[in-house]
Formats: sequence, structure tokens, C-alpha cells
Amino acid sequence: MGSVFLPHLHTGWHVDQAILSEQDRLVVIRFGRDKDPECMLMDEVLYSIADKVRNFAVIYVCDIDEVTAFNQIYELYDPMAIMFFYRNKHMLCDFGTGNNNKLNWVLDDKQELIDIIEVIYRGATKGKGLVISPKDYSTKHKY
Repeated sequence: MGSVFLPHLHTGWHVDQAILSEQDRLVVIRFGRDKDPECMLMDEVLYSIADKVRNFAVIYVCDIDEVTAFNQIYELYDPMAIMFFYRNKHMLCDFGTGNNNKLNWVLDDKQELIDIIEVIYRGATKGKGLVISPKDYSTKHKY
């Protein structure tokens, strides 16, 4: 039910405006399919932290079947991907997975996601385009 309460971006123009119009906060966009179970889980987490990060981040959701304009540009082939933007600039984060463009797995720990958003925001305000995630998500630590 989290995606019901998060602002939806229904067209490419709305996505552009969300990225362009925010000057002081990090723009967090969850790209994916609204009916996908992974998206539903992630939307719950995003909704639960939206109020806690509202001073430095704004969270949107975008259905990749409804808005197809960015699928090829941002390589949105995963069921769910979260991307970060600051002052019309795509922010990269090194999670240790090899893909610095987006977070493309379900992160069910709310505090971890808040920490990631905060680290990206702090790096963005300092002019950095790439930041290092507070936790390494490479597979070598999972075994």
C-alpha cells in the first residue's frame, strides 16, 4: 500500500519536472512496476521513511510500463530500481555491486536506506558526483 501514498510521476514530463524543480533536496525516484512484489516491498520502506527524510530528500515512484521514455536511457530492465538526482544531476553511489547508477534490490532495513540517502545528499551538497555507500553490498560479505 506504500505506493498509493507516494507521489506518482505519470509522464516523462513529470519525471523531468521532478528532477529539474527541486534545488535543495535530493530527488529519489523508484522506477519499476507498481504491481511487482519487489516494488511493493520497496514502496512500503520508502513510504515509511519519507517523513524522516523530508528535510533533505523527496521520494517519487514511476511505473516503467506507464512511462517508457527513461527505460533505455537509464537501463531500467530490473523489476525495481531506485535512482538519485540532485540539482538535475544523476548521483552515483558505489554499493560494491559494480552498478553505481542505481539501487536495484529490495532494501528492507529502513535505517540503511536513510543512511544511503543521507550519504548521497551530503556528497551532492559538496559537489561530488559519486559517493561511497555506508555499507558494502558486494556478494563476498554475504557468504
